[in-house]
Amino acid sequence: MTSLTDADRRILRLLQADARRSNQELADLANLSASACWRRVRSLEEAGIIRRYAAIVDAERAGFQFSAIVHVTLTRHEASHVDAFISRIADRPEVLECLSTTGDADYHLKVVCADKDAYNRFLEQFLFKLPGIAHVRTNLVLKEIKFTTALPFDGS
Repeated sequence: MTSLTDADRRILRLLQADARRSNQELADLANLSASACWRRVRSLEEAGIIRRYAAIVDAERAGFQFSAIVHVTLTRHEASHVDAFISRIADRPEVLECLSTTGDADYHLKVVCADKDAYNRFLEQFLFKLPGIAHVRTNLVLKEIKFTTALPFDGS
């Protein structure tokens, strides 16, 4: 684990809010010189703390009207089934998140599709065909109450 300085946390908080800021604007807002800011950002990238930069797209406005949380339970935790599941899930664009968890289900997926028919195809043509799937339960997302990708770098 890398320990972050107060300046690193300020930079990360600012980049999470708007990653399109110029280095000079970021430096001004973080109370750093442009060269120091650039070095810190580069260091955060090299350390893997900043994984990548992306645009946050509104799913509904982009035509994805169906969203669900999918709970997946495997029959057995054979390494081949787990590896196949993880590998195949990682390649599916409909799966925005996949979390291995404790509790009733082994994995929780956040899935978006154009509509319920597209989701049904995802289930029947893909998920149900994976080896080792014991149970799949779907919870439809009715309304998004909170969505953020920003980590809570407060107090810096």
